[in-house]
Amino acid sequence: MILHIKNMVCDRCIMVVRQQLQNIGLDVGEVNLGTAIVQPEPSNEQLSLISSQLKLLGFELLDNEKDQMVERIKSLVIEKVHYSDLADSHLNFSQYISEGLNKDYAYLSRMFSDAEDTTIEKFIIQQKIEKVKELLEYGQLNLNEITWKMGYSSSAHLSAQFKTITGLTPSQFKASGKMSRKAIDKI
Repeated sequence: MILHIKNMVCDRCIMVVRQQLQNIGLDVGEVNLGTAIVQPEPSNEQLSLISSQLKLLGFELLDNEKDQMVERIKSLVIEKVHYSDLADSHLNFSQYISEGLNKDYAYLSRMFSDAEDTTIEKFIIQQKIEKVKELLEYGQLNLNEITWKMGYSSSAHLSAQFKTITGLTPSQFKASGKMSRKAIDKI
């Protein structure tokens, strides 16, 4: 059985979810961002226990198809933005999401907007800006290198998006010393 789990955003989340499911006594197969395969199919009592245990850790068991699809869209975006190199990929996110879920992008976009009160495009931009904040905080790359790494066409484009989201330019953000980042699952 595939369990759909909200707020899984990193490898540590995968590890924690795996441990919790094993502690409940389930045979855990593959665990990815947003999903876990378990055997045998959990009883209603076990599902309730799984739900309450995961909730204590900031996760949520998703049981309806619309929520599962929205979470899958988020997982695809998070995986690509935070754990891949976007440089030179010329990634078309709408095509990537549509192919990843084997659904029409217009349908997915409407579903996401209805559920999240924002568009997929705005969600992608917010994720990219949070990643840029992280890279600025580390201080290992300059703005041009970050621009290239994040797949922006120019540093001016990146700076404009950054200022729209944060109210500061990347330079102002870095100089402020207030590296206020949001948790990936809070975006």
